[in-house]
Amino acid sequence: MSKKIILTGGGTAGHVTPNIALIPGLKARGYEIQYVGSYEGIEKKLIEEIGIPYTGIATGKFRRYLSAKNLTDPFRVLKGFGEAKKIMKNVAPDIVFSKGGFVSVPVVLAAKKYKIPVIIHESDMTPGLANKISMSAATKICHNFPETAEYLPKDKALLTGSPIREELKKGDALAGLKMCHFSADKPVIMVIGGSLGAVAVNNAIRSSLDKLLLKYQIVHLCGKGKTDNSLEGKKGYTQFEYIKSELKDLFAMSDIIISRAGANAICEIAALKKPNILIPLSAKASRGDQLLNADSFKKQGFSEVIQEEDLTDELLVNTIDAVYHNRNQYITAMEKAATNDAITTILNLIDDTVNT
Repeated sequence: MSKKIILTGGGTAGHVTPNIALIPGLKARGYEIQYVGSYEGIEKKLIEEIGIPYTGIATGKFRRYLSAKNLTDPFRVLKGFGEAKKIMKNVAPDIVFSKGGFVSVPVVLAAKKYKIPVIIHESDMTPGLANKISMSAATKICHNFPETAEYLPKDKALLTGSPIREELKKGDALAGLKMCHFSADKPVIMVIGGSLGAVAVNNAIRSSLDKLLLKYQIVHLCGKGKTDNSLEGKKGYTQFEYIKSELKDLFAMSDIIISRAGANAICEIAALKKPNILIPLSAKASRGDQLLNADSFKKQGFSEVIQEEDLTDELLVNTIDAVYHNRNQYITAMEKAATNDAITTILNLIDDTVNT
Protein backbone atom coordinates (compact mmCIF):
# COMPACT_ATOMS: atom_id res chain seq x y z
CA MET A 1 0.00 0.00 0.00
CA SER A 2 1.42 3.40 -0.99
CA LYS A 3 2.17 6.03 1.61
CA LYS A 4 0.55 9.46 1.27
CA ILE A 5 2.16 12.82 1.96
CA ILE A 6 0.80 16.34 1.74
CA LEU A 7 3.34 19.05 1.03
CA THR A 8 2.48 22.64 1.85
CA GLY A 9 4.13 26.05 1.76
CA GLY A 10 3.82 29.18 -0.30
CA GLY A 11 3.80 32.91 -0.69
CA THR A 12 7.32 33.08 -2.15
CA ALA A 13 9.41 30.71 -4.27
CA GLY A 14 11.59 30.07 -1.21
CA HIS A 15 8.62 28.36 0.46
CA VAL A 16 8.12 26.07 -2.55
CA THR A 17 11.47 25.13 -4.16
CA PRO A 18 12.71 23.01 -1.19
CA ASN A 19 9.46 21.01 -1.44
CA ILE A 20 10.06 20.56 -5.16
CA ALA A 21 13.59 19.33 -4.40
CA LEU A 22 12.13 16.54 -2.23
CA ILE A 23 9.60 15.30 -4.80
CA PRO A 24 11.85 12.97 -6.89
CA GLY A 25 13.08 11.24 -3.72
CA LEU A 26 9.55 10.95 -2.30
CA LYS A 27 8.36 9.34 -5.55
CA ALA A 28 11.31 6.93 -5.50
CA ARG A 29 10.32 5.87 -1.96
CA GLY A 30 6.73 5.16 -3.03
CA TYR A 31 4.91 8.22 -1.71
CA GLU A 32 1.68 9.45 -3.25
CA ILE A 33 2.12 13.24 -3.20
CA GLN A 34 -0.43 16.03 -3.00
CA TYR A 35 0.25 19.74 -2.57
CA VAL A 36 -1.88 22.24 -0.66
CA GLY A 37 -1.26 25.93 -1.30
CA SER A 38 -3.20 29.14 -1.84
CA TYR A 39 -5.72 29.63 -4.62
CA GLU A 40 -3.45 31.64 -6.91
CA GLY A 41 -0.02 31.97 -5.23
CA ILE A 42 3.33 31.35 -6.93
CA GLU A 43 3.25 27.80 -5.54
CA LYS A 44 0.24 26.89 -7.74
CA LYS A 45 2.13 27.59 -10.98
CA LEU A 46 5.37 25.95 -9.81
CA ILE A 47 3.66 22.77 -8.60
CA GLU A 48 1.27 22.36 -11.52
CA GLU A 49 4.25 22.70 -13.91
CA ILE A 50 5.69 19.47 -12.51
CA GLY A 51 2.41 17.55 -12.57
CA ILE A 52 1.73 17.17 -8.83
CA PRO A 53 -1.98 17.24 -7.79
CA TYR A 54 -2.67 20.67 -6.30
CA THR A 55 -5.47 21.96 -4.08
CA GLY A 56 -5.89 25.63 -3.20
CA ILE A 57 -7.30 26.92 0.08
CA ALA A 58 -8.17 30.37 1.43
CA THR A 59 -5.35 32.11 3.23
CA GLY A 60 -4.80 35.31 5.15
CA LYS A 61 -1.69 37.06 6.33
CA PHE A 62 -0.75 37.52 9.99
CA ARG A 63 0.36 41.14 10.11
CA ARG A 64 2.22 42.78 12.97
CA TYR A 65 1.16 46.24 11.70
CA LEU A 66 -2.16 48.09 11.38
CA SER A 67 -4.09 47.28 8.22
CA ALA A 68 -7.76 47.12 7.23
CA LYS A 69 -7.09 43.57 6.05
CA ASN A 70 -6.42 42.57 9.66
CA LEU A 71 -10.22 42.69 10.06
CA THR A 72 -10.99 40.32 7.18
CA ASP A 73 -7.99 37.99 7.05
CA PRO A 74 -8.91 36.03 10.22
CA PHE A 75 -12.08 34.91 8.38
CA ARG A 76 -9.97 33.78 5.42
CA VAL A 77 -7.74 31.79 7.77
CA LEU A 78 -10.82 30.16 9.35
CA LYS A 79 -12.16 29.35 5.88
CA GLY A 80 -8.75 27.88 4.95
CA PHE A 81 -8.76 25.80 8.15
CA GLY A 82 -12.18 24.40 7.22
CA GLU A 83 -10.96 23.56 3.71
CA ALA A 84 -7.77 21.98 5.07
CA LYS A 85 -9.78 19.78 7.47
CA LYS A 86 -11.82 18.46 4.52
CA ILE A 87 -8.60 17.70 2.63
CA MET A 88 -7.16 15.80 5.62
CA LYS A 89 -10.36 13.80 5.94
CA ASN A 90 -10.56 12.96 2.21
CA VAL A 91 -6.85 12.32 1.54
CA ALA A 92 -5.97 10.78 4.94
CA PRO A 93 -2.23 11.43 4.51
CA ASP A 94 0.34 9.56 6.56
CA ILE A 95 2.30 12.77 7.09
CA VAL A 96 2.39 16.50 6.27
CA PHE A 97 5.62 18.32 5.37
CA SER A 98 5.42 22.11 5.67
CA LYS A 99 7.85 24.63 4.27
CA GLY A 100 6.11 27.56 5.91
CA GLY A 101 4.44 30.70 4.63
CA PHE A 102 0.99 31.76 5.79
CA VAL A 103 -0.89 29.20 3.69
CA SER A 104 0.77 26.40 5.65
CA VAL A 105 -0.77 27.36 9.01
CA PRO A 106 -4.34 26.08 8.40
CA VAL A 107 -2.89 22.90 6.84
CA VAL A 108 -0.63 22.16 9.81
CA LEU A 109 -3.38 22.90 12.35
CA ALA A 110 -5.83 20.68 10.45
CA ALA A 111 -3.27 17.85 10.48
CA LYS A 112 -2.89 18.28 14.24
CA LYS A 113 -6.69 17.99 14.67
CA TYR A 114 -6.64 14.62 12.89
CA LYS A 115 -3.47 13.48 14.71
CA ILE A 116 -1.47 13.38 11.46
CA PRO A 117 2.28 13.85 12.08
CA VAL A 118 3.78 17.10 10.79
CA ILE A 119 7.38 17.97 9.91
CA ILE A 120 8.17 21.66 9.50
CA HIS A 121 11.21 23.13 7.75
CA GLU A 122 12.56 26.55 8.74
CA SER A 123 15.01 28.07 6.26
CA ASP A 124 15.92 31.30 8.00
CA MET A 125 17.99 31.90 11.08
CA THR A 126 14.97 32.86 13.18
CA PRO A 127 11.53 31.31 12.62
CA GLY A 128 8.97 33.38 10.75
CA LEU A 129 5.56 34.05 12.31
CA ALA A 130 3.78 31.28 10.36
CA ASN A 131 6.23 28.65 11.60
CA LYS A 132 6.08 30.02 15.15
CA ILE A 133 2.31 29.47 15.13
CA SER A 134 2.74 25.97 13.65
CA MET A 135 5.48 24.74 15.99
CA SER A 136 3.19 23.28 18.64
CA ALA A 137 1.68 20.96 15.99
CA ALA A 138 5.04 19.71 14.71
CA THR A 139 6.60 16.34 15.41
CA LYS A 140 9.99 17.60 14.20
CA ILE A 141 11.32 20.96 13.01
CA CYS A 142 14.14 20.85 10.46
CA HIS A 143 16.42 23.86 10.29
CA ASN A 144 19.17 25.31 8.15
CA PHE A 145 21.56 27.08 10.49
CA PRO A 146 23.17 25.73 13.68
CA GLU A 147 22.14 28.90 15.54
CA THR A 148 18.42 28.35 14.81
CA ALA A 149 18.26 25.51 17.37
CA GLU A 150 18.15 28.04 20.23
CA TYR A 151 14.81 29.38 18.91
CA LEU A 152 13.20 25.92 18.66
CA PRO A 153 11.94 23.32 21.16
CA LYS A 154 14.98 21.13 21.92
CA ASP A 155 13.14 17.83 21.50
CA LYS A 156 11.88 18.80 18.04
CA ALA A 157 14.85 20.58 16.43
CA LEU A 158 16.98 18.79 13.82
CA LEU A 159 19.77 20.44 11.80
CA THR A 160 19.27 19.22 8.23
CA GLY A 161 20.16 22.07 5.90
CA SER A 162 17.85 22.97 3.04
CA PRO A 163 16.97 20.55 0.23
CA ILE A 164 18.18 21.86 -3.11
CA ARG A 165 17.24 20.70 -6.60
CA GLU A 166 19.49 17.83 -7.70
CA GLU A 167 19.53 19.22 -11.25
CA LEU A 168 21.64 22.17 -10.05
CA LYS A 169 24.47 19.70 -9.37
CA LYS A 170 24.39 18.44 -12.98
CA GLY A 171 25.57 21.56 -14.81
CA ASP A 172 27.92 21.59 -17.80
CA ALA A 173 30.66 24.19 -17.40
CA LEU A 174 31.52 24.14 -21.12
CA ALA A 175 27.87 24.78 -22.02
CA GLY A 176 27.88 27.75 -19.63
CA LEU A 177 31.06 29.19 -21.16
CA LYS A 178 29.64 28.79 -24.66
CA MET A 179 26.35 30.45 -23.68
CA CYS A 180 28.20 33.46 -22.26
CA HIS A 181 30.87 33.60 -25.03
CA PHE A 182 33.58 33.19 -22.38
CA SER A 183 36.97 31.50 -22.64
CA ALA A 184 38.20 28.70 -20.38
CA ASP A 185 41.43 30.45 -19.39
CA LYS A 186 40.04 33.20 -17.13
CA PRO A 187 38.07 32.73 -13.87
CA VAL A 188 34.34 33.46 -13.88
CA ILE A 189 32.31 35.46 -11.37
CA MET A 190 28.53 35.00 -11.31
CA VAL A 191 26.53 37.85 -9.81
CA ILE A 192 22.99 36.99 -8.67
CA GLY A 193 20.77 39.92 -7.76
CA GLY A 194 17.66 37.87 -6.99
CA SER A 195 14.48 37.72 -9.07
CA LEU A 196 13.91 41.46 -8.72
CA GLY A 197 17.57 42.40 -9.02
CA ALA A 198 19.61 44.29 -6.45
CA VAL A 199 20.25 47.86 -7.55
CA ALA A 200 23.16 48.50 -5.16
CA VAL A 201 24.91 45.26 -6.19
CA ASN A 202 24.27 45.86 -9.89
CA ASN A 203 25.66 49.40 -9.68
CA ALA A 204 28.79 48.34 -7.77
CA ILE A 205 29.57 45.56 -10.27
CA ARG A 206 29.11 47.81 -13.28
CA SER A 207 31.16 50.68 -11.89
CA SER A 208 34.01 48.21 -11.12
CA LEU A 209 33.75 46.38 -14.45
CA ASP A 210 36.85 47.70 -16.21
CA LYS A 211 39.06 46.77 -13.27
CA LEU A 212 37.43 43.37 -12.73
CA LEU A 213 37.55 42.37 -16.39
CA LEU A 214 41.36 42.56 -16.33
CA LYS A 215 41.35 39.33 -14.26
CA TYR A 216 37.85 37.85 -14.46
CA GLN A 217 34.86 37.19 -16.70
CA ILE A 218 31.47 38.15 -15.28
CA VAL A 219 27.99 36.73 -15.86
CA HIS A 220 25.45 39.05 -14.29
CA LEU A 221 21.88 37.98 -13.44
CA CYS A 222 20.62 41.47 -12.85
CA GLY A 223 16.82 41.14 -12.54
CA LYS A 224 13.84 41.98 -14.70
CA GLY A 225 14.27 45.32 -16.47
CA LYS A 226 17.74 45.84 -14.95
CA THR A 227 20.01 45.16 -17.97
CA ASP A 228 22.28 48.00 -19.15
CA ASN A 229 22.13 48.37 -22.94
CA SER A 230 25.38 50.38 -23.01
CA LEU A 231 27.26 47.25 -21.87
CA GLU A 232 25.93 44.90 -24.55
CA GLY A 233 28.79 43.20 -26.39
CA LYS A 234 31.43 44.15 -23.79
CA LYS A 235 34.05 41.41 -23.91
CA GLY A 236 34.08 39.21 -20.81
CA TYR A 237 30.74 40.52 -19.50
CA THR A 238 27.35 38.94 -20.14
CA GLN A 239 24.08 40.02 -18.54
CA PHE A 240 20.67 38.34 -18.27
CA GLU A 241 17.47 39.47 -16.58
CA TYR A 242 17.11 35.97 -15.13
CA ILE A 243 17.90 32.38 -16.07
CA LYS A 244 15.89 29.20 -15.54
CA SER A 245 17.02 25.84 -16.90
CA GLU A 246 20.56 26.96 -17.83
CA LEU A 247 21.32 28.15 -14.28
CA LYS A 248 23.01 24.82 -13.50
CA ASP A 249 25.50 25.42 -16.35
CA LEU A 250 26.30 28.93 -15.13
CA PHE A 251 26.91 27.58 -11.61
CA ALA A 252 29.15 24.84 -13.01
CA MET A 253 31.42 27.30 -14.85
CA SER A 254 31.62 29.87 -12.01
CA ASP A 255 34.59 30.19 -9.66
CA ILE A 256 33.02 32.80 -7.35
CA ILE A 257 29.40 33.74 -6.68
CA ILE A 258 28.25 37.18 -5.50
CA SER A 259 24.72 37.05 -4.10
CA ARG A 260 22.15 38.40 -1.73
CA ALA A 261 21.76 36.23 1.39
CA GLY A 262 18.29 34.71 1.10
CA ALA A 263 18.33 31.32 2.81
CA ASN A 264 17.55 29.13 -0.21
CA ALA A 265 19.94 30.99 -2.51
CA ILE A 266 22.90 30.65 -0.17
CA CYS A 267 22.11 27.01 0.60
CA GLU A 268 22.28 26.28 -3.12
CA ILE A 269 25.65 28.04 -3.28
CA ALA A 270 26.96 26.05 -0.29
CA ALA A 271 25.67 22.74 -1.65
CA LEU A 272 27.54 23.43 -4.89
CA LYS A 273 30.70 24.31 -2.89
CA LYS A 274 31.14 27.69 -4.57
CA PRO A 275 33.32 30.32 -2.84
CA ASN A 276 31.10 33.35 -2.42
CA ILE A 277 30.59 36.92 -1.31
CA LEU A 278 27.25 37.75 0.28
CA ILE A 279 25.76 41.25 0.23
CA PRO A 280 22.68 40.89 2.45
CA LEU A 281 19.58 43.01 2.15
CA SER A 282 19.80 45.69 4.83
CA ALA A 283 17.59 45.68 7.91
CA LYS A 284 15.91 48.83 6.58
CA ALA A 285 14.42 46.81 3.71
CA SER A 286 13.61 43.53 5.51
CA ARG A 287 13.14 41.85 8.90
CA GLY A 288 16.93 41.40 8.97
CA ASP A 289 17.01 37.66 8.26
CA GLN A 290 19.54 38.04 5.42
CA LEU A 291 21.98 39.76 7.78
CA LEU A 292 21.75 36.84 10.21
CA ASN A 293 22.01 34.26 7.40
CA ALA A 294 25.14 35.91 6.03
CA ASP A 295 26.72 36.19 9.48
CA SER A 296 26.22 32.46 10.08
CA PHE A 297 27.80 31.54 6.74
CA LYS A 298 30.79 33.78 7.49
CA LYS A 299 31.23 32.19 10.95
CA GLN A 300 31.12 28.71 9.38
CA GLY A 301 33.85 29.74 6.92
CA PHE A 302 31.64 29.43 3.83
CA SER A 303 31.47 33.10 2.79
CA GLU A 304 32.79 36.61 2.97
CA VAL A 305 30.24 39.33 3.70
CA ILE A 306 29.98 42.95 2.59
CA GLN A 307 27.25 45.06 4.18
CA GLU A 308 25.32 47.05 1.59
CA GLU A 309 26.01 50.30 3.48
CA ASP A 310 29.77 49.63 3.23
CA LEU A 311 29.77 48.65 -0.46
CA THR A 312 32.35 50.54 -2.50
CA ASP A 313 34.13 49.69 -5.75
CA GLU A 314 37.45 49.31 -3.95
CA LEU A 315 36.06 47.06 -1.20
CA LEU A 316 34.26 44.90 -3.77
CA VAL A 317 37.35 44.40 -5.95
CA ASN A 318 39.63 43.71 -2.97
CA THR A 319 37.16 41.19 -1.49
CA ILE A 320 36.79 39.37 -4.82
CA ASP A 321 40.58 39.10 -5.15
CA ALA A 322 40.93 37.80 -1.57
CA VAL A 323 38.16 35.20 -1.98
CA TYR A 324 39.57 33.97 -5.28
CA HIS A 325 43.09 33.73 -3.81
CA ASN A 326 41.79 31.77 -0.77
CA ARG A 327 39.06 29.85 -2.64
CA ASN A 328 40.20 26.42 -1.49
CA GLN A 329 39.67 27.21 2.19
CA TYR A 330 36.00 28.11 1.54
CA ILE A 331 35.50 24.93 -0.50
CA THR A 332 37.03 22.81 2.30
CA ALA A 333 34.75 24.41 4.93
CA MET A 334 31.65 23.71 2.81
CA GLU A 335 32.74 20.11 2.18
CA LYS A 336 32.92 19.52 5.96
CA ALA A 337 29.43 20.94 6.63
CA ALA A 338 26.97 18.83 8.61
CA THR A 339 24.20 19.85 6.21
CA ASN A 340 25.69 18.35 3.05
CA ASP A 341 22.92 15.89 2.23
CA ALA A 342 19.72 17.60 3.31
CA ILE A 343 17.46 15.65 0.95
CA THR A 344 18.47 12.21 2.26
CA THR A 345 18.37 13.41 5.88
CA ILE A 346 14.83 14.81 5.46
CA LEU A 347 13.54 11.81 3.47
CA ASN A 348 14.85 9.44 6.17
CA LEU A 349 13.15 11.57 8.82
CA ILE A 350 9.84 11.45 6.90
CA ASP A 351 10.14 7.63 6.59
CA ASP A 352 11.02 7.22 10.27
CA THR A 353 8.08 9.41 11.34
CA VAL A 354 5.60 7.52 9.11
CA ASN A 355 6.86 4.16 10.34
CA THR A 356 6.84 5.06 14.03
